[in-house]
Amino acid sequence: MTQADRDKPWLFRTYAGHSTAAASNALYRNNLSKGQTGLSVAFDLPTQTGYDSDHELARGEVGKVGVPVAHLGDMRMLFDQIPLEQMNTSMTINATAPWLLALYIAVAEEQGADVARLQGTVQNDIIKEYLSRGTYICPPKPSLRMITDVAAYTRQHLPKWNPMNVCSYHLQEAGATPEQELAFALATACAVLDDLNTKVPAEHFAQMVGRISFFVNAGIRFVTEMCKMRAFVELWDEICRDRYGVEDARYRRFRYGVQVNSLGLTEQQPENNVYRILIEALAVTLSKHARARAVQLPAWNEALGLPRPWDQQWSLRMQQILAYETDLLEYDDLFDGNPAVERKVDALKEGARAELAQIDGMGGAVQAIEYMKSRLVEANAERIGRIEAGETVVVGVNRFTTTEPSPLTTGEGAIMVVDAAAERDQIERLNAWRSARDEGAVADALAELRAAAANGDNVMPASIRAAKAGATTGEWGLVVRQAFGEYRAPTGVSRNPSNRTEGLDEIRAAVDGASTRLGRRLKFVVGKPGLDGHSNGAEQIAARARDCGMDIHYEGIRLTPAEIVRAAQDEAAHVVGLSILSGSHIPLMDELMRRMREAGLGHVPVIVGGIIPEDDAARLRAIGVAAVYTPKDFELNRIMMDIVALAEPSPAVAQ
Repeated sequence: MTQADRDKPWLFRTYAGHSTAAASNALYRNNLSKGQTGLSVAFDLPTQTGYDSDHELARGEVGKVGVPVAHLGDMRMLFDQIPLEQMNTSMTINATAPWLLALYIAVAEEQGADVARLQGTVQNDIIKEYLSRGTYICPPKPSLRMITDVAAYTRQHLPKWNPMNVCSYHLQEAGATPEQELAFALATACAVLDDLNTKVPAEHFAQMVGRISFFVNAGIRFVTEMCKMRAFVELWDEICRDRYGVEDARYRRFRYGVQVNSLGLTEQQPENNVYRILIEALAVTLSKHARARAVQLPAWNEALGLPRPWDQQWSLRMQQILAYETDLLEYDDLFDGNPAVERKVDALKEGARAELAQIDGMGGAVQAIEYMKSRLVEANAERIGRIEAGETVVVGVNRFTTTEPSPLTTGEGAIMVVDAAAERDQIERLNAWRSARDEGAVADALAELRAAAANGDNVMPASIRAAKAGATTGEWGLVVRQAFGEYRAPTGVSRNPSNRTEGLDEIRAAVDGASTRLGRRLKFVVGKPGLDGHSNGAEQIAARARDCGMDIHYEGIRLTPAEIVRAAQDEAAHVVGLSILSGSHIPLMDELMRRMREAGLGHVPVIVGGIIPEDDAARLRAIGVAAVYTPKDFELNRIMMDIVALAEPSPAVAQ
């Protein structure tokens, strides 16, 4: 077979960005030189949530989980020597998607690009942020408006751009079953299209339906996952045809990119993750009729910390070997007509349709946010319970745990560490940018943005003008906060215990005993300091503590250390539990422990969970943290007993 007869490979991407725009630019150009064919930009949490790098909530978060982009100068540096007209760029950005796209357009114009030829995607899916990832700003209605503002603008000015990536990836990370992942993502797409239908001329609507893309997850049960992709294809075609009357099959095509599952990557025996990643990649590449358009694979050591360039190269080479060395791209679909596959696809579609009917009965995805969130928390609790019980085997975690020391995880530089000076340097550059700009032009541009938000005009033109004038991410975020208000999404953790009490009798008795000795019900305050919105761990700890009989207090994400200390004081906490997954645990815990002592709460035990290297765990214990938990600590019941022991550390409880 000649090269011309083979199918064209999917886009090869790695999700990347860290420290500074300059460091990330060097990483991008290095990856492109190795054969990567598209960019996938990871932004840091302040950028994702509309804060400048010097905001109180940004402390410790700058450059940790992605690149900080505070203004046009940062975006200019991020894509220095990368011709945007020739690039396909995916930006994982949601609440601030209009702003980051505005900055991208401004840089492209500076490069002399024809904006109409720009290709790429902004994720721009705020509903899943309420459900799983937490980088939202505004309430659902104005957020939906900004999503469709982006879509309407790209129709006119960036016709090759995907204005939204409906993201089921984080739904699976939050515990969604395949049926829930299908239904919740498709319900989100319908909510967006229903709103977009009012902003786009009828003759262009079908074309806009065709610009909606998806970003999905693929887990280790790769046969089920492959069938899920085929179910996505068939259900989306059905929805586009029957609900929206799209007759042209080209516009009904299910176009998706994928990052395979990160939730299943293990801290224990992390070298096994290489095989997990490869197997999961098969789920989205084997079936020609449901093959991903773009694939980004995580690095094998992401459960340990930030991957190095070499780790990302390993994942890129995995894709290249699959696409170029195997004969995968030489064949028609391998599964058409397979009765086992057809049965599984039909079953997944049936389950998804039932969930969709439930959501439609509530008025659609926006009205069903609380319902979907509670379903995810329940599903994740069941998933964790199966792992704890050994019903779901995880090699190296709950079976086959005997191991040799890994040479891949030892020695200096085994994981990448963000330079502690990066945050200070970023703030210095931000201050220099503010000093050098025309303040009058910035004020005028922000006033125009404020007026557009208030009047119902599309926010994109004013956002682009603000970008060119020199406004900052925090200033753009402040305008939309003032115009539309801020929002706190439901936690999905009710105060009422669930019916999952099997195996909890011993812990419940211990909680009752400790509560008696304490003179009141054991009070456990759970919090998420900083901007990290990955709340799955905190939710599961809070829910299990509730089911064990503790009196829990959990307000959700995005709290300052001062707010958590105040909650501990107001609630008279016996134990405080914190979840930090963004790598900002050292500065946040330094401040929180200091504030606890200043508030007279130095005696209250504080425990912390997250992706925390052992050296950092030792530092946390040295400043007074009572216990540190990482992904290897998957047995929640053991953590519950630890909490009881800390609250009332008598020998009877501690045994």
